[in-house]
Amino acid sequence: MEAKLKIGILGTGIVGQTLGQKLVKLGHSVLLGTRNPSKLDEPKGRGPSARTLSDWLAEVGAEARISTFREAANHGEIVINALNGGASLDVLQSVGETYLNGKTLIDTSNPIDISGGFPFTLFVKDTDSLGEILQREFPNLRVVKTLNTLTAALMVDPQRVGNGDHTVFLSGNDAKAKTQVLELLREIGWHDILDLGDISTARGTEMMLSIGHAVMHALNPAEIAFKVVRNKRP
Repeated sequence: MEAKLKIGILGTGIVGQTLGQKLVKLGHSVLLGTRNPSKLDEPKGRGPSARTLSDWLAEVGAEARISTFREAANHGEIVINALNGGASLDVLQSVGETYLNGKTLIDTSNPIDISGGFPFTLFVKDTDSLGEILQREFPNLRVVKTLNTLTAALMVDPQRVGNGDHTVFLSGNDAKAKTQVLELLREIGWHDILDLGDISTARGTEMMLSIGHAVMHALNPAEIAFKVVRNKRP
């Protein structure tokens, strides 16, 4: 199968690996970016989902490669930020504007601060968001916040919860970039995609992490999703 899109993914944890595997399966060319691409035999992630990048490459196939953050960004027509929120700005700054300007960045990260233990807090909220911070820092990058309210497994397989009858959100300033991301989400298998508006609406979806984690722990634990129920006007 000829690759459809070149996609660079920043981050080699469970989110980056899961998205990368799905996108390769859909026929896209994926380059996973990491801080040290020579360390392919160190397990990534935690618990039973942890695996090495060597194992990931063997499983995913020829349309996937691993290199530096900068090379991943340079490779991608679309770039995915699959980093943890605390590292996102630093990594993008290390990549540099030359490799980011004009590209669509799918931002799946959240501003989670676990330095004080659990329940976690957010290092930015209410009057700002991590999505907005990234957009301000890189005004020529077309940031689209999405998928950040979901586990990695659910990002690529909406059917895991409620037969896929739930909502994924989009926030971003650039209409063409959001259309591009929407088409990719549909290809992954999403049907209920709600465009919330400009990048400032990422504040809402980032803060949803608090209620999301509370519900998951109350259900001991459970995989959950949010569904927006529209009231039809008469």
